[in-house]
Amino acid sequence: MAEVKKLAATVRSGTGKGAARSVRREGRIPGVIYGGGDAPTPLSLDRKELTKLIYAGHFLTTIFELDIDGKTERAIPRDYQLDVVKDTPLHVDFLRLRAGSRLRVDVPVHFINHDASPGLKRGGSLNIVYHSVEMWVPADNIPDGITGDLTGLEFNDALHISAFTLPPNCKPTNPDKNFTVVSITPPLVAEETPAAAAPAGKGGKAAKAPAAKAPEKKK
Repeated sequence: MAEVKKLAATVRSGTGKGAARSVRREGRIPGVIYGGGDAPTPLSLDRKELTKLIYAGHFLTTIFELDIDGKTERAIPRDYQLDVVKDTPLHVDFLRLRAGSRLRVDVPVHFINHDASPGLKRGGSLNIVYHSVEMWVPADNIPDGITGDLTGLEFNDALHISAFTLPPNCKPTNPDKNFTVVSITPPLVAEETPAAAAPAGKGGKAAKAPAAKAPEKKK
């Protein structure tokens, strides 16, 4: 299960671009929390803390306990925007989580036992088709990832989703029931074709082709 992290927030007054710019001038980041049958609530969050959480990785699959002016709301980030120049957060959206609800999230794929794959040891490459798999998962039990075992894989062998142990109550959204997640590709060997050599003449030098003769004139 993904770790639940705590994050403080305050309810902000006003919506729209002008209100958002005012929040940023105060060194904070505007946001919103919505869903769960309640009305959307505009938020204000600490810029430094939010930036650190985003760049720590797995932000969109992390469950947060938001302390909103003393009231606790369990939520998950659904989207965020970064400044195209400074790469600093501009806005973040949170979805309220209610008991029994399900989410569609991208679950990271990890691989183990690379050294136990004969194909990789002989110079093959790991061809990862899916670095993450989109799944329906319980809102209160989002998995950190799924793991594929590469033991025994030879050239052109593959791991399909059926080879992975999926967390309880998690189901891929892919309509293909047994799609390929990773395969082992053999090394590419370029074949060189030697250029055709001209027949050698005296002294080991290549013989020159005789010059074409002009046709004789009839007398």
